[in-house]
Amino acid sequence: VLEAAKVLHIKEHSVLDGSGNPIKLAAPVECKGIIGSDDRHYLLDLMRVTPRDANYVGEGSRFCVLRPELVSSFCQDVTEKESETAQPNESVPIAASSCEDILLNPNVLTEFPLAGCEEVYAAQIFFGVDTNLMNFAFNQEIATDEALVEKAGSYLVDVVIPKFVKDLNTLEVSPMDGQTLAEALHAHGINVRYLGKIAKMTKHLPHIWDLCVTEIIVRSAKHILKDILRQCEDHDLGFTMSQFLNCFLGHDVTSTVKNNISNMRSRAARKVSREPTQNSLKGQRNSSNAATALKHHVAYAHITSEVVWSGIEDFAKHKYQFTLPDDAKLQVRKVSTIRNLCQKLGISIAARKYDFDATCPFQTSDVMDLQPVVKHSVPVCMEAKDLIETGKLRLAEGMLNEAYSLFSEAFSILQQVTGPMHREVANCCRYLAMVLYHAGDMAGAIIQQHKDYGNMALFYHGLNQTELALRYMSRTLLLLSLSCGSDHPDVAATFINVAMMYQDIGKMNIALRYLQEALKKNERLLGQEHIQTAVCYHALAIAFNCIGAYKLSLQHERRTYDILVKQLGEDDSRTRDSQNWINTFKLRDIQVSAQKQKGQIASAASTQKAIDILKAHPDLMQAFQVAAGGGSVSSGTPMNKNLSAAMMGEAIPRGRGVDERAARAAAEVRKKAAARGLLIRPQGISVQTLPQLTQLLNIINSGATDAQPIESNNSLANGSSKDDGLTVGQEVQTPVGLGAGLASLDSKRKLKSNSTS
Repeated sequence: VLEAAKVLHIKEHSVLDGSGNPIKLAAPVECKGIIGSDDRHYLLDLMRVTPRDANYVGEGSRFCVLRPELVSSFCQDVTEKESETAQPNESVPIAASSCEDILLNPNVLTEFPLAGCEEVYAAQIFFGVDTNLMNFAFNQEIATDEALVEKAGSYLVDVVIPKFVKDLNTLEVSPMDGQTLAEALHAHGINVRYLGKIAKMTKHLPHIWDLCVTEIIVRSAKHILKDILRQCEDHDLGFTMSQFLNCFLGHDVTSTVKNNISNMRSRAARKVSREPTQNSLKGQRNSSNAATALKHHVAYAHITSEVVWSGIEDFAKHKYQFTLPDDAKLQVRKVSTIRNLCQKLGISIAARKYDFDATCPFQTSDVMDLQPVVKHSVPVCMEAKDLIETGKLRLAEGMLNEAYSLFSEAFSILQQVTGPMHREVANCCRYLAMVLYHAGDMAGAIIQQHKDYGNMALFYHGLNQTELALRYMSRTLLLLSLSCGSDHPDVAATFINVAMMYQDIGKMNIALRYLQEALKKNERLLGQEHIQTAVCYHALAIAFNCIGAYKLSLQHERRTYDILVKQLGEDDSRTRDSQNWINTFKLRDIQVSAQKQKGQIASAASTQKAIDILKAHPDLMQAFQVAAGGGSVSSGTPMNKNLSAAMMGEAIPRGRGVDERAARAAAEVRKKAAARGLLIRPQGISVQTLPQLTQLLNIINSGATDAQPIESNNSLANGSSKDDGLTVGQEVQTPVGLGAGLASLDSKRKLKSNSTS
């Protein structure tokens, strides 16, 4: 017992028994030791192995104790602080006092009497030590133990919880539902009763605040429903649970409750009337049971929405010191909430689409089963855990062979300790798949990773099976929406992965929409200065670079650089990479501008050449005029329109690269020719003039060939991708995970373009 107590940081201390005699103990007072029928020794009732939480010492807080993870972290922190404050010549004795030497008394701050140091008590018996001196020694030791326990409670509130909130902000910890949130809290040594405090500290993170509020509501509702189920009989469990769920997530069901109360009263009354009327002990007992059942029926049949939610609010204030918002019932996510509640209570309901806007969305037939939920200790294999952590470090360093060996060894150990069907085994398979993916073995990665849809999608995309990868991404988004809702950083990260897949297959319109949605979510959930927001800006910069919109790429990459400088500093490798991208986008923008200017100069030169031809051949003027008015295919270009306007003497729009003086001179030539009667022709155009007109248009269009790539880039920048693979009249499927609002924008744009055309 002493060896186990030392590992658990439990101090051996003295307590007083019923006779007032001191007894040494290295465990809580309530524990019991028995010898089993197999002649082995057992310890029972070990609920208070760790000390009391000094932050909860009031009435009803008897079992509010610190978690073992917190005790270990606290002892390690104390040891590190002692090492830092030690003098250089004291290094040897400080090194001798390790973390295991820090022990806490689990029975302080309780109602049990403590005896203090037994050596002092023995000195009083044998050497006649003064009683006052003995009491002073007793009180001094107890005060020291209490101060150490109170220091551990302060460490929890002042150090551990703020660090946990910081990890939530940096996405180092990213819970998706109530179960993962509780696991993250326990891993950091934080009790779930601190949910209210964490919710108050995470108001700047909407997804975490919403998750904490939902978890408080579900846990409060769990206790209320448990109290109700204890009062009802077995044959009424289905009705009671459906009634509670309707009051919990449905609308006002007062009228339905009244009808059910009258039916249950009549049924209970008929049960009483069927009991024997003779004055026998058995008849009296049956009548008493029927009356008790009627009382219980009336008690839990009075459930209404107001009663349920008022009980939830009171329990949240008492247990979590948290006041629910006024619109908590309206803002709660119905599907994830009912899933969380059923998991905590062991309720199985029918898998169908429930109408939560109805008065009673749940029926008695929807409750399929009620199973017991038993808390049990999950075995933790520290050796495998250390191997996994070392393997993660090797994977981050790019040492794939060593990482694969470490993960394989951890996988073998976990299969022997926990069995193959365990969460840690699946987690180890996920890391093995990631190593194979980075090593280029896509087939092996898919074999290892056959249940995590997000990574499966990336692996299939690596095999150029993008259609199958997008199906897995669709499944990932569906599961995320059920577990954590649409507003979560993991949803935004999944959007970025989907966008990269569409970008690789050339569908830039859809990729940009996903990236813009991811940027909106990260800015709303994490803030505009978060690193994940910078990742979205960088992804958008790369996407705009692919379509030739280099100015937009430069704009988004500068935003990325500003965020990284503020969060990481200028010396970080990611910040330097962003600066290199900015230089690349600047160079490409300069090159595009030079090509565009060259194309405009060529366009002006071809225009001047066409004017010279018209001066030399006045008979082509009438043919060109009729062709321009008749709407020939090539006359729709901006260059031909300007030339036609110049020949007709109309004002042409001022633009860059157009020789306005030549256009005015051509207009004057036309006016003089018209005054001399050179342009008077009969109606129609001779057949012989058409080849000359075609020759003229070819000469004009030949000067604009150099500007065509720039024009196509501009059209892509405006949102039309030539690689989208969509033909005219083909229906564009709504991208997975995006709302109908974005899809409706395309239909509105099409209607608008059709009406204008």
